[in-house]
Amino acid sequence: MVFLKIVRNAKTPNRNILALPFRRTHSVKLSAAIRQYISTKYDQHPDMFAQDLEAIDHLRADAVTSLEAHVSGIKKLSAYAAQLVWIGGKFPIDVSPVLVLLKPFKERSCLAHLADNLGLKRLGLISCGIQHWDSVHNEGVGFREHLEGLGLILIVSQNNLRFELANILFNLASLFSQLALSTNRSTSDGLKSAYNYFCQAAGVLNYLKTEIIPDLRSTPPDDMDLMTLESLEQLMLAQAQECFWSRAVKDGYKDLLISKLAAKVSDFYDLSAENGTKSDTISTEWIHHMTAKHHHFAAAAQYRAACDCLEKRKYGEEIARLRDSIVCVNEALKESRWINRIVLGDLNGLKTKVSEDLKRAEKDNDVIYLMPVPPKSELKTLDRASMATAKKPTDISDPSTSLGGRGIYGQPLFSKLVPYAVHVAASIYAERKDRLVKTSVIDELEGMTNQLRDLLQSLNLPGSLQALEKPLGLPVSLKSHAEEFRQQDGLHRLRRFMHDVEMLKKGDHDTYQEGVEFIRSEAMEDDHFKVKYGTDRWTRQQSQLAAERLYAQVGEIDGYLKSANSSDDLVRGKLKECESVLKILEGSDRGLEEYVPSSRRTAMPPELQRESTQLRTIINEVNRLESRRRRKAESIREKAKADDINPAILTETARLEREFPMQKIEAAQFEDLFEKQLERYNDDRMMINDEREEQDQLSSQLKEANRSFVIARRGDSSSRDRETALQSLENAYTKYKEIIQNLDTGRKFYNDLSKIVNRFRDDAKNFAYKRRQEAKQIESDLTTPMSSLSLSQTSNLQDQKQRETLRSHYNTKAPTHEPLTAPIPTRAPVQPPPVASPPLPQNPVPAAGAAAGAGAAPEPPTVSATGIWNPNLGIKFGGTQPVGPPITTPQAQSHNNNNNINNRNENGNGTNEPIAIDSERIHNPTYPNTRSGAGRLSNQAFQAGQWDPNQGLRFG
Repeated sequence: MVFLKIVRNAKTPNRNILALPFRRTHSVKLSAAIRQYISTKYDQHPDMFAQDLEAIDHLRADAVTSLEAHVSGIKKLSAYAAQLVWIGGKFPIDVSPVLVLLKPFKERSCLAHLADNLGLKRLGLISCGIQHWDSVHNEGVGFREHLEGLGLILIVSQNNLRFELANILFNLASLFSQLALSTNRSTSDGLKSAYNYFCQAAGVLNYLKTEIIPDLRSTPPDDMDLMTLESLEQLMLAQAQECFWSRAVKDGYKDLLISKLAAKVSDFYDLSAENGTKSDTISTEWIHHMTAKHHHFAAAAQYRAACDCLEKRKYGEEIARLRDSIVCVNEALKESRWINRIVLGDLNGLKTKVSEDLKRAEKDNDVIYLMPVPPKSELKTLDRASMATAKKPTDISDPSTSLGGRGIYGQPLFSKLVPYAVHVAASIYAERKDRLVKTSVIDELEGMTNQLRDLLQSLNLPGSLQALEKPLGLPVSLKSHAEEFRQQDGLHRLRRFMHDVEMLKKGDHDTYQEGVEFIRSEAMEDDHFKVKYGTDRWTRQQSQLAAERLYAQVGEIDGYLKSANSSDDLVRGKLKECESVLKILEGSDRGLEEYVPSSRRTAMPPELQRESTQLRTIINEVNRLESRRRRKAESIREKAKADDINPAILTETARLEREFPMQKIEAAQFEDLFEKQLERYNDDRMMINDEREEQDQLSSQLKEANRSFVIARRGDSSSRDRETALQSLENAYTKYKEIIQNLDTGRKFYNDLSKIVNRFRDDAKNFAYKRRQEAKQIESDLTTPMSSLSLSQTSNLQDQKQRETLRSHYNTKAPTHEPLTAPIPTRAPVQPPPVASPPLPQNPVPAAGAAAGAGAAPEPPTVSATGIWNPNLGIKFGGTQPVGPPITTPQAQSHNNNNNINNRNENGNGTNEPIAIDSERIHNPTYPNTRSGAGRLSNQAFQAGQWDPNQGLRFG
């Protein structure tokens, strides 16, 4: 929600130091979000932490309502901040009630345009924590007080605990600065207190800048970016150093020490202004204030150094430093348009003092000392004495000093809750364990088994042996395979699995295409706006750069889908190759017997019998090896499933919390525990090597036995057809098992891919929506940039700019002494009456300031009674004429010489009488002194004259 109201401008408060106003928020129950998170993500019941939940709400309510400059607010804000730091190790940063993003920064070009029209810098984004945190830009930084003058609010909420902590810390820094502002700085004790408060404010800002904002895991608000926080930190240090300098002056320290202190104050203000110019938040008025103070204290440092030179009888260096001090004061006075009256008064007072001392020093040196005055380049650079340091809030950054049995902020909340890092660690271990078991054990066993099956198929086993061993009927192994295939409804099962995989694949592809369409449509809209408004006006970031991660995901997911499609084609090819044989295997035993022909041989020779028996023994050993591996794989899966690391992690967590009570628990702290826990799978990994050695030996035996078997039955082709049929059925059964495994892997793949494409689609949809809203706002700004200004407000802005232009013109043309009263334009008559009158005196124009001369009043001019203005006659001005030569402008002088026109006031006797004008009512806002007696020209009349528009106006 955005509230927009424009005022004419905002003034810097009438004080010589600045304070940070508070950020404000709405009332939100943090306990509700934490309760919900505990109940869904943790094994513990939220009722176990009822008191902690109530306490966190109470702490937050106290913290967000402590918005007054009172010392009691320090403990409230610090206690809540310390607890937020503590529970940051218990919960993820996004455990928040609600996410509300109302106005992203890039949608505020209209506001930036309004700010530019008001002579201010861009107005920064209001940052929020878990709830609405309002921040508006007050006289320099976006804060609440300036809202009352500028009337501009932007509210953004984020579900981020770190955002909440950042806002609380900012309010703590604001409280310290306002406490410093409220102290009585006219006393030494008051200056000491203000100094401490400003140092603490700088320390909080430094902690916020270096520790909290980098860990925000989201874009920080504009008034919490690096440049803004650095500028504010330096500002607090500058004001702390200024308080120390003021105390040194008040306590009568030596001039040399005061000079060093003032020089460091100048440095701090210079750094603050330098970083402020790089910030999109710090406004012009604050930057001008910092700049003026920088030059002010540079002048004060040189003045105190000059006083030290006078004491040490370095009269030439004294004059050089006084001159440099005057130069610095004049630089500071260039900011007089923007700084307040107190700072301006301090500068004028310093200039007067330095000017008097410089006049005295130059006179003494010229008359008495006659010492050479060194140029500025030869002056030694002033030394610095830095007394202001940022005091880091250790009670917040290290909660162990403030929480606990002896802590000033009570017991840490949710101390019995298992930290969030424990759950992260458990999930990390589970992922590592599953990956180790699958890749290092299960996949290795299955790979070796597949190698054995490929070897058997290449040797045409066991079909060749079965055809010889059982020349009639069906082998027992074939019958068992056929029975298993029938019970599983194998062929229908394959088709059902393939249909399920295809549906999952289609769903993933459609979801992916939906996300791609969101991105494509957004890019087309952006290109349309670029063509419509031109790239010079439509300057927002390109879609490919604004969503670089999404565009990268487009290629990644497309690669996943293409790779998976290739794998699916291979699986379909396998099924197509063996589908006809699988139909036979699915049929009855009679169909199998018809498919497998009988052999003509009824008896085997002894040598063939011996070789076949040897080969059968090895094949049986292969089958036993496969069965043993299946049992091992299942046993390892059960072992991994029962492997629960949670008790060990909790034990380690208890040890860490006992030995380091306030240290944040991180998943990386359990790496040693992970390594120790995974050592229980070392025996299984070693078993793989034993299995590989055994398989290599068995494969060699199988090849040798098959070679002897083939030699023994050389020349016998009686069972060749039966051998081919049996081997095709065996191969079909093996392919069935392989396809089932492939389809199961594909189903898992597409289920996992579904999560990725759904997240991609949602991210693309959100991106397109945000970009569309952003485009609408920018388009609105480009078409109606001033639509939010009313007519009267626009007129006020134009009037203000005109007055500023005239004022700068008058300031350059006006004399150094008291200016004359500005001439008052009057309407000229349409037709002046034909009354003869003597010409005006043709005297030269006197010098400026001659209007104060004494003498008798001249005869007054007359004015026509008619009140209609004729543009052809121009504009006539009333001028003053003292006794003696009349005062006229050069244009009026020249025109009177040519036309000899008089302004007359007709009366009964036709004489010229003075026009009575009350000088108290004549006032030009450019010259404020025209209302005072010094600027009043009494006992003077006004000289008539006709104005030539081509000649312009000339005053004085």
